Amino acid sequence: MGILYLVPTPIGNLADITLRGLRTLFEVDVIACEDTRRTGSLLEKLLTEFSPNPEDKRKPKLLSYYDQIELRRIPEIISLLQLGKNVALVSDAGTPAISDPGFKLVRACIAEGLSVISLPGASSILTALTVSGLPTDKFLFVGYPPHKPGHRVSFFEDLKVSLEKVKSTVILFEAPHKLMTSLKDLQHVFGDIDIVVCRELTKMYEEVRREKISESLMHFKKTPPKGEFVILFHQ
Repeated sequence: MGILYLVPTPIGNLADITLRGLRTLFEVDVIACEDTRRTGSLLEKLLTEFSPNPEDKRKPKLLSYYDQIELRRIPEIISLLQLGKNVALVSDAGTPAISDPGFKLVRACIAEGLSVISLPGASSILTALTVSGLPTDKFLFVGYPPHKPGHRVSFFEDLKVSLEKVKSTVILFEAPHKLMTSLKDLQHVFGDIDIVVCRELTKMYEEVRREKISESLMHFKKTPPKGEFVILFHQ
């Protein structure tokens, strides 16, 4: 039987790939990935940067694996594993299956008695948490807030109730074009609390802002949001 490996990829800095992750990516038979072109480009860069003899490295087959085709890809990957092929699952950046497709595949592999190995590595969640200066003993990752305004407000209201029982540092993702509306809804529910806004972590224009929600709103009104955002606060 083959093994399914969950392999974190860099979220911005190529050097953040681990030695184990690098070796695994070039030793497996197949890499299941969200975007085959993006992963193919990553493999080329890794070969150029970290291999003294790039021609010595064989390239595994790339298999697309994203939300819209996840369910029909799972039986195919299960079959490969049952035939003794090793498969690596990667996302476009960071640790796979975190706000990206993957957990259904892991669950299916477990149900079939197949081995699953998760490699430690790059994660914007833990990177943001440790640099935030907020308490790290308890934290709650909630992914992306709902897209619809009413659902988003209700989501934050439910979150506020749960935090009254277990005080934790909250970590959430947000896209640049929705950052302002999410911050306004967060302010509406929680008040003008202190937050940490991390942008483009590990990349050239990395930015960490520690301020009131109102100050963030003022800043991003003057400077339109760009890049990937992680928002944190403690309640």
